[in-house]
Amino acid sequence: MMCGFGLRRVARYRPPGEAFHAPGFVARHSPLVGLRCSTDEESVVFYIDPHIHMVSRLTDDYVRMARAGCVAVSEPAFWAGFDRGSADAFRTYFRQLVEFERKRAASFGIHHMSWLCINAKEADDVPLSRDVISIIPEFLDRPGVLGIGEIGLNKNTRNEVVIFQEQVELAMKTDELILVHTPHLEDKYNGTRMILDMLAGDRRVKPHRVLIDHVEEHTIKPALDRGFWVGMTLYPTTKCTPDRAVDMVERYGTERIMANSAGDWGVSNPMNMPDFLRALRARGQDHATIHKLAYENPLRFFMQAKRFDFQPPIPPPIAQEARPPGSG
Repeated sequence: MMCGFGLRRVARYRPPGEAFHAPGFVARHSPLVGLRCSTDEESVVFYIDPHIHMVSRLTDDYVRMARAGCVAVSEPAFWAGFDRGSADAFRTYFRQLVEFERKRAASFGIHHMSWLCINAKEADDVPLSRDVISIIPEFLDRPGVLGIGEIGLNKNTRNEVVIFQEQVELAMKTDELILVHTPHLEDKYNGTRMILDMLAGDRRVKPHRVLIDHVEEHTIKPALDRGFWVGMTLYPTTKCTPDRAVDMVERYGTERIMANSAGDWGVSNPMNMPDFLRALRARGQDHATIHKLAYENPLRFFMQAKRFDFQPPIPPPIAQEARPPGSG
């Protein structure tokens, strides 16, 4: 059958214990309009990719993600593969995130949200970093900007620590959510402990408003034990695989845990989220668990943001608890 008029067909909300089905769908005015969709009522789990760098991905990736059930993405500011030499270069990049990429995603029926910062790798240049931090407030009132991120550490240097703390300070002054990048490979454990200690040492920081990303088997427990949200990044070389992420779910449960693809310009796969959902099913996880990890948990965290403007196709049962008392 053809997908008439390009309208996304959305299943009515059903409790997690009850299966729901979504036929093949495309977005209104999408380039997908007119493409043949499946005639079978094929089960689709709607999902959100909470960390993906779509500025470095092809439009074909949006097509595949939409067909797989992706309804929203969150894109943190990151390293572009080369060091940028001026704050004006970041100003242009921030415009790309909050203006162009948001519109590009919408044309495929995917809601785009973003985060702003100077990333951990370029943060070693303190004068440049301070210039960039000074322009971030220009963009914080844009629709869909969730907060400050992905800030963090790369090689755990003194300069990186200084700029991390200054960006936490900005988040505290402007009452923003924080998304944290933890280092790669051999620098991860020490860097993660440094980050957790700095955040815990600032009494203004509320752990339920901070996402510690790229956790692995040796860093997930310290972050959860301190009350933070955590992200398991399904990235082939420097982070973890879908099966390893399922291992962590089986050990630590589903509270304050989400997964993401972190697809970027490197060797990465924006379809790792659907792969993760399939791995969960293969390991016997039920619909409630899959729905919570893929959909409810990202919503619950993001809904604390002042400019959260996503209209979920499935109303989350946790909507009223997403903003703890006094969280703003």
